[in-house]
Parts: sequence; C-alpha cells; structure tokens
Amino acid sequence: MNTYPLVVSQDLVFRSKATSLQSSVSVMVYSLSGLDRLNAENVSAAMAVVEETGMSRILVTDNAGKIVYDTRETGSAVGEYAVYTEVVQALLGYDVFTCNYQGGAFRSRASSPVLFRNQVIGAVYAYEYDTEQAALLAGLQNNLLRMSAIIGVVALVLTQVLSRALTRNISQLLTAIRQVREGAYSHRAEISGKDEIAQIGHEFNSLTDRLQKTENSRRRFVSDASHELKTPLAGIRLLSDSILQTENIDLETTREFVADIGSEAERLSRITEDLLRLTRLDSGILEPPTRVDVLPVLEQVMRMMTLVAQEKQVDLTYDASGECTVMATRDEIHQVIYNLTDNAVKYSGKVGAVQVSLHRRENWVELTVADNGPGIPEADIPRIFERFYRVDKARSRAAGGTGLGLSIVSDTVCKRGGTVEAANRPEGGAVFTARWPWKGGEAQ
Repeated sequence: MNTYPLVVSQDLVFRSKATSLQSSVSVMVYSLSGLDRLNAENVSAAMAVVEETGMSRILVTDNAGKIVYDTRETGSAVGEYAVYTEVVQALLGYDVFTCNYQGGAFRSRASSPVLFRNQVIGAVYAYEYDTEQAALLAGLQNNLLRMSAIIGVVALVLTQVLSRALTRNISQLLTAIRQVREGAYSHRAEISGKDEIAQIGHEFNSLTDRLQKTENSRRRFVSDASHELKTPLAGIRLLSDSILQTENIDLETTREFVADIGSEAERLSRITEDLLRLTRLDSGILEPPTRVDVLPVLEQVMRMMTLVAQEKQVDLTYDASGECTVMATRDEIHQVIYNLTDNAVKYSGKVGAVQVSLHRRENWVELTVADNGPGIPEADIPRIFERFYRVDKARSRAAGGTGLGLSIVSDTVCKRGGTVEAANRPEGGAVFTARWPWKGGEAQ
C-alpha cells in the first residue's frame, strides 16, 4: 500500500517532467537553429525572445562545450566549460533527459544538440529543481503511512479478537471432546456463531445426543436383559433346590418340578435366541435379499398357528390378494408373520378372533394382523416396539413372551426399507401393520 502508489506517482511525475522539459528545450533549440555559430551575443539575443519557462537554470554551450549563456543569477559560468554528462551526450548528437527524486525535491535535467546544416554547433542544457510536486508526493507518502498505521492497528485488534474467539471455540470444543471421551455423554459444547467451528460444535452436540441416546438404550437393554435372564434362572434354582432339600419327595411332585424346570430352560433359550437375533440385526449382518413371494410363507405360518389357535379357542383366518413379492429372505418374512400372529393369538383371549390380511397397495406389500383383545393403551403405543417393553408385564410373562418379539419384527422390516405400525381398532382390539416395498418379478 505504501510502495505501489509512490512508485506510480513518481513515474507519472517523471513522465510529466520529461515531456515538459524536453518541450522547452526543443523551443530553445529551435530559436537557436538559425545561427551558424554560437556566442554570447547572438545566443543572448535569440534567447531573449524565448518565453519564461520557470527553469532553475538554462545553459547554452558551443560545439566545444564552452558555456556562452547561463541563466543562473549568481556565479554565472559563462566562459567556462560545461562538464555535465547531459551536455557531453548532446554534443555527440543525442537528446538526453534524466530525473531523480531525493532530498524532498525532483531534480530534472534535459539536453539537446543545436544543429546548423546537420552539424552540431552547440548544446542546450536545462535544469529544474521542483519542490512543490515533491511536497505533494511527500504528503501522499505521509498520508499513506498514517493510513497504514491505522489499518495496521485495526487489523491487529481484529486479529486479536478473532483469534481469541476462534481459540475460545476450539478450546471449548476440545474440552467437550475430552469430557465425552471420559464417558460424560451429557456434556455439550457451548459454541455460538455461524462459522465453521460453530457448525462443527453443533454437529458434535448432535453426535453426543446420539451417543447419549445409544448409551441410555444400551444401559436399559442390559438392565432389562439381566432382569429377564435372572427370572428363569431364579426359577430353575428355586425348583432344583426344592427337589434337593425335600426329603422323601414323591415321584409325581418331582416330575412336576422337572417339567417346570424344563419350561424355564425353554424360556431362557428363547430369550437367548431373540437376543442373538437382535444383535445380528444391530450389527447389520443380514443375508443378501432375494425376491420372496409372501403368500406361500403366510400359508405355511397359518398351518402352524392353526393348532395353537384351536387350543386357545381362537378363530384364526386369513385372506390375500395381488402379487406380493418383496426383497428380503424367506426366514425374515416367516419370523415377522409368526411373531405378529403368535402375539395376536396370545392376547386375543378365549373365544377370540385373529384376522390376517396380505394385499398389495400400489408400491407396497401390506400385512395386517388384527385381534379382538383388550387393545393397547394409547400411552404405550409409541413404545410398543421397544425391547423388553411390556404393556402388562405379569400377563406377558404368564403368556411366555420375552418382550423382544415386536422389536425383532420392527428391526427386521425396517432393515429392508419397510415400516411397522401399531394401532387400536375402533371395534376393539389391536391391529399391527407391516409394509415392505413391492418388488415385481419372479420370486425365488
């Protein structure tokens, strides 16, 4: 900012000086061009008609370099020899101009030869000492220096402010990262603004929100799983201790206790299998999907569940229509239909009714399982697919449920791009609806 304007200004002044000075010298040379030789008398007469040019000094020399005319008021050098470089160059037939800026003044020099019949008979030398334009240039330089100083101070202050703001945000973000690394998932980075650091802070807070939610889910899952596993284990231990501590126990009672132990062991096995299945779903370990026709799978499940429904005096019916092919695996479809139907049969009660429907709705394959049981409390519907969540825990355990069936259904369907919903029927009972994206073509 300081150098470029000064250099440009100096260059402009140099060009202006060169034009004006050389023009003045050319006028003087023209006034002398009619003389066959130069001496003090005829040069003075010729120069008398030249207008005042404001030059600091004008010299005229003959062809030997001897000064015949000098405008300097004091110490005139007439009769002496001009030993200036510009005069020497002019006597050799060259037009010369030099200018420099130093000591607060522009010093400009110009010299041209005086010709008579193409012969050099002398030279004109002009010198200008200009402090006015130099003062303007010095003023410009001082103004630039002051502006630069002000801009430098402002830039320094802004740099300090921005640096502190930036380092403060980064420091807060680093502190938050260390806190979260130590397990404090509830810690949040308090970063204001809309710059990139603030956006990183917002993304970090979103990440910690997800970590907090995941950690809460993990802890709840571990707690619920431990509780669910502890119940059958406690039952097995109690029954086995009863057998060992009871003397002269009869065979029928022993058989009854052993049968109860087997039931608890079977329940423990179901919980373990469901936990392993959910673990595989969470890990994303899925078999490659193929086109599956849902109807044959539905018919197979209905044949299996008919006997169970008859034992519980539940009327189980189903209907299907349309080409219902989806991208999944046969085992997944079987698991979803079986879990939803088994759940409906268990909770429909005696002399209940369960209706299973399979239809294609535009680009979706829709499976609905409806019962006429007590339904689901409205407050529990949003949490019905959570793991180990039960509406009536005592009744769920009595029915042999693990609390994981609906979670498996939800995760299995959602992993294939589908949805699962639960709602209450206006006429009573609950209805579960599972949807898969329809995939036309020949099923495998």
